[in-house]
Amino acid sequence: MNRTIGQSPVSMQGLRDRLREGSGREGQQPRGETSVQTPAANQTQIIAIYGKGGIGKSFTLSNLSYMLAREGKRVLLIGCDPKSDTTSLLFGGRACPTIIDTAAKKKEAGETLEIGDVCFKRDGVFAMELGGPEVGRGCGGRGIIHGFEILEKLGFHEWGFDYVLLDFLGDVVCGGFGLPIARDLCHKVIVVGSNDLQSLYVVNNVCSAVEYFRKLGGHVGVAGIVINKDDGTGEAQAYAEAARIPVLASIPANDDIRRKSANYQIVAHPDGEWGPLFRELATQVAEAPPQQPNPLSQDELLGLFKSEAVGRDVVLEPATPEDMRGGAAVKKPSLEVIYDDV
Repeated sequence: MNRTIGQSPVSMQGLRDRLREGSGREGQQPRGETSVQTPAANQTQIIAIYGKGGIGKSFTLSNLSYMLAREGKRVLLIGCDPKSDTTSLLFGGRACPTIIDTAAKKKEAGETLEIGDVCFKRDGVFAMELGGPEVGRGCGGRGIIHGFEILEKLGFHEWGFDYVLLDFLGDVVCGGFGLPIARDLCHKVIVVGSNDLQSLYVVNNVCSAVEYFRKLGGHVGVAGIVINKDDGTGEAQAYAEAARIPVLASIPANDDIRRKSANYQIVAHPDGEWGPLFRELATQVAEAPPQQPNPLSQDELLGLFKSEAVGRDVVLEPATPEDMRGGAAVKKPSLEVIYDDV
């Protein structure tokens, strides 16, 4: 079964080969600007979602996938964050056995890993967690790659879904975490942010990664930003305008949403209060084309906020040798050898 990722038709089997390629395109020359085409309606859209840890990716994705399924779409949600919390809200707080941990236990016991050991469903949404290494043991990025290798063995290339949503930790855009962008393993990226500097810093990093690999010939683009916990101060909206990416949805900072999310409750019921919001988000996610973003410099990013909130007006005062020694500094003669011109 062939799928389209970016401009180039590839089979899902081809993902494994791309996963095993080198760590980057640093040795390639830029090929100029490229356009990205939206896949046809009958093709799988593989979408990577990035955002700062704790910003609400899991909340957004659980409700988005639930709404897509309610609209008759076949949806696979894959958690690619070592915290393994992507599916918790979907399953009412119940933790999913992770692919990496379950595969290791099955192998040790001499048993075969089956899809039912790691993939579970609720109301039409299929979901699984890749997992990650134990603290201090192994690399989370390498765990992502290993997890996808296991998925290939389970028949990943044969599955048929309308949407595959990948939940990636946005604080890190290197190694396995940046793989969808670096290797064209997804069609488009969606970023989740809020009206605070740290979350927008992560969003900007992801946009910078997309821009970098687009210049090297990549095809992944940013479809837009979801503003979560929107308190109306407008910094995330201003960032979207400056970075030239659309706002797909603004989820308000609302006590009802906060309480239900904390209690692992889905809010995206079609006939519920928040149903229209997530129905519109589902439409935007499906239809928004991937675009090349315009990431901001650090000063431009700080400029979105009031100076007292980010210390923008602080003057950098250079340190002196006396400062470093806590007193007078003795000036020593230079040992540099200066040759007279011949």
